[in-house]
Amino acid sequence: MRKYLQICAVGIVFSVLTGIFFVKLSLSDAQSIIFDFDGKINSSGVAAPWELKEKSGNADVKIISDSSEKVIQLKCDDASFSLGREVKVDVKNYPYVTWKWKVLKLPPKGDVRKDKTNDQVLQLLVAFEGRKILSYIWDSNAPEGTVTEESVAWPVSLRIKIITVKSGAADIGKWLTMTRNVYDDYRKFFKEEPPYVKGVRVQTNCQHTESIGEGYFGKIILSRNLAVAR
Repeated sequence: MRKYLQICAVGIVFSVLTGIFFVKLSLSDAQSIIFDFDGKINSSGVAAPWELKEKSGNADVKIISDSSEKVIQLKCDDASFSLGREVKVDVKNYPYVTWKWKVLKLPPKGDVRKDKTNDQVLQLLVAFEGRKILSYIWDSNAPEGTVTEESVAWPVSLRIKIITVKSGAADIGKWLTMTRNVYDDYRKFFKEEPPYVKGVRVQTNCQHTESIGEGYFGKIILSRNLAVAR
């Protein structure tokens, strides 16, 4: 029988480096690790243990039911915010990340290739020990396969590789399922063996182009093999 692990919180720590609350987790030999939005709604309006971080403007977040699943609705209006949670995972054992997302409105001028237009309605970020991050985005204009890099020098040094896995409005209003091999992506883009994954984050940005965007995330899964991921 296929073994699954629903994430359970055993403690909360505050990361002074990112300014985001995360939840410590313990893992077994499960075939997959599921990050969903079924938890109790906290004071920020999000499902525990997810915690909200507002970077710019005001967050507009809502947990809704879609078929039999709880999903998170993200609306940005000249704003930037994220929801994060933490887990310590060896990506050699859990190399695949799979997620569901749907976009209803893209920031029209969003384009990851320019700083002044670097807005995406939906981003999934996988953070590693060693201050490196893989970011998978649905961009408004940059072609699929576009890879860019951001460096953050303060308050800590971070390197972020941003991969455009979906682009444009062709699939607006549709739920799409995406899968990436984060182990292979890390080795390809950072030219080294990956350390442990330490956190997962979903994010939306509309502040650079002062625009509006709306999208949804369903559950996010880290899995041992591609069959489980699908």
